[in-house]
Amino acid sequence: MTRPVHIVAVGARTPVGLNAETAAAAVRAGVSLLGWQPTVLDSYGDPVRGAMDAKLDPSLRGSERLVHLARPPLIEVGTKLAAASEWPQPIEVVLALPEPRPGWTDGDAERVARELGGLTLPRLGRLHVTLGAQGHAGVLAEMDAAARRIASGELELCIVGGVDSYFDTDTIEWLERNSQLALEDVPIGFSPGEGAGFVALASANAVRTLRAAALATLGGSHTARETRLIKTDAINLGKGLAAAVKRATAGLSVGAIDAIYCDINGERYRSEEWGFVALALPHVCRDPSAYELSSAAWGDVGAASGALFTVLAVAGWQRGYARGTRALLWAGSESGLRGAVVVQRAGAGV
Repeated sequence: MTRPVHIVAVGARTPVGLNAETAAAAVRAGVSLLGWQPTVLDSYGDPVRGAMDAKLDPSLRGSERLVHLARPPLIEVGTKLAAASEWPQPIEVVLALPEPRPGWTDGDAERVARELGGLTLPRLGRLHVTLGAQGHAGVLAEMDAAARRIASGELELCIVGGVDSYFDTDTIEWLERNSQLALEDVPIGFSPGEGAGFVALASANAVRTLRAAALATLGGSHTARETRLIKTDAINLGKGLAAAVKRATAGLSVGAIDAIYCDINGERYRSEEWGFVALALPHVCRDPSAYELSSAAWGDVGAASGALFTVLAVAGWQRGYARGTRALLWAGSESGLRGAVVVQRAGAGV
């Protein structure tokens, strides 16, 4: 990177908080909304344990539910950006959505992008929404891509975000068939969640034009591919994730990473993958085991993961409780995409 890339606004909607500040405060306080959801049943007709947005109609499903989840935090980011000054041109929004699965298709993704692209924000105008990478690592991959464009001078301002919800009958049954749904007889499954998050990335020029304050700065980012995938017999040794983390943290001193935000959710595949990465890169993190387990608060949030991790990291510095000055955000999509982003406190230096 040649120009610094700043985070200037974040937005969130989760089961534990309806904006970035309340969601982060709830996670910090140890609030969890994981519980039995009587409106979502497994194949035996029993309630599923997960975290749902209580403000949404439980009958909403598919693209309609994701639009209702994503619209408020996208407007939240836009409102924060426009608080001080106007932006003279359409803002590019890159959206990460779930990977194709039962209950979710590419057609659903296109409908979500089309609905959000119809938003017009005061002082910012119409948004230009495009679809980006998919799954857990989608947002981090698109943060990496946007950061490279900003650093090269190609782009000045970009909003990257993601939204996901597992609460669809076909999706729940698919998770159950693959032994991924946390049940009494599946101790290594995960509890489904839902949520949305958005992050505004800006160049120094854009920060001045917006008369905004930099909340944090990107200190490095990278993506890689894992070929030993979940739902196969292959043993994942973490090579893809290790490659992403190694490149994202290149040039940092020993133990430079103080905090870790990741998509470990109870599945053995994910926790073992990080274990192999910690063995391969033992000097990157001050304590590789000290990761924030946000899935204990809002469940697995899929494609929203990277944006919500950013919200947590930024809030920690804003409120003064975060460990140190640098955080590593990482996540892995089921199709093999791995993303890693280093975020550092504003003004912390290199």
